[in-house]
Amino acid sequence: MVRSLPLAAGLLSAATVLSVVAQAPVRQRGDVPAILVSRPLRESERLSIGDLVSLSTDPAGAHARQFRVAGEYEPIPDPMRLGAVRHEVRLHLPDLIEMTADPADPLAAESVDAVNVALAAPAGAASFARDVSARAPGLVVRSTTGSDERAAPFIVLERFHLAIAIVTVIASSIFLLALMLMVVDERRETIGILRLIGFRRRRILLHVLAEGVVLAAAGAAFGIVLSVALQGGVNRFFQWRYDTALVFVRITPRIALRSVVLAVPLGVLAAIASSWTLLRREIFSLTRR
Repeated sequence: MVRSLPLAAGLLSAATVLSVVAQAPVRQRGDVPAILVSRPLRESERLSIGDLVSLSTDPAGAHARQFRVAGEYEPIPDPMRLGAVRHEVRLHLPDLIEMTADPADPLAAESVDAVNVALAAPAGAASFARDVSARAPGLVVRSTTGSDERAAPFIVLERFHLAIAIVTVIASSIFLLALMLMVVDERRETIGILRLIGFRRRRILLHVLAEGVVLAAAGAAFGIVLSVALQGGVNRFFQWRYDTALVFVRITPRIALRSVVLAVPLGVLAAIASSWTLLRREIFSLTRR
């Protein structure tokens, strides 16, 4: 089966990308080179393993070359391209060079735009970049693990989430304190009776403290269990919605521990703050109707 796809190696539409696999080409079926196609492309064009497709560097499809579909792959999830249709193919490096090289330029097949260098000591990336820049003026040298403009939107998003988290914690703490004040006020007579039969303020305060710890821990545990139970459904929905393998929600032990560390002290403080006003009152004011 021969198919002609509107793809171009190097001069592509915004939704089409050609990736490179730097391996020696495998020749089968009459010396037709093999390629890999992305899952979204295979599904949209209804391709099958073994189909012959035509690729061209010209958007009009001129000077197309035939390739054989050897398999499919899942595109690497990229938050910067969320919602974009990942119509991609992977070619062997010699095939890509042969398609994109300019016949009028003898050095086109020998020229590169970028070179990746792996260092034995990654910690010296900054000094290596400075040395290369000083010895080869005009070259742009930067670390792939350093700060990048692509990370700027995610830094802003992280700060936005942090601001939302702080506001949520403060608002929930105020709501919890108001709720505890209502609960303690309903138990005013109980506290008065305990005081009448000889319970000291310290003992009652310890009881309130223990109760606050239990309630806060139970609430934190319920929230963690609910989050773990819902994260799978949330991920599957958004992965289906945007046709991506990107993980949107992940509840890690670190996040769960942070939630417990925040929830338990806040619950205890709310319980103590709400009970302290009653414990400071006189006994008869607590038992009076």
